Amino acid sequence: MLNLDSYIMMGLGGFFALLGVLAFLWGRHEERGYYDALSKRRDMREFLTHLPKIIEPGALRIGGLILIVVGLVLVTIGGVFLL
Repeated sequence: MLNLDSYIMMGLGGFFALLGVLAFLWGRHEERGYYDALSKRRDMREFLTHLPKIIEPGALRIGGLILIVVGLVLVTIGGVFLL
């Protein structure tokens, strides 16, 4: 494998890891914003029990973690091939 191929693989891994961190933080922000808005309402049942669950923030966080893992694996493989 050429050195250029290793750098490309490591670059893609870094991009995926960065994208994963952004998705994870975005999901956490969405979840906090949703439940903070609910805490200002009079009906506190949904805020206290977190039922019904909202799917979007959890999916963003899980997707972010998957992207981080894939990115780190690509960076590691690229680094091994570079040696």
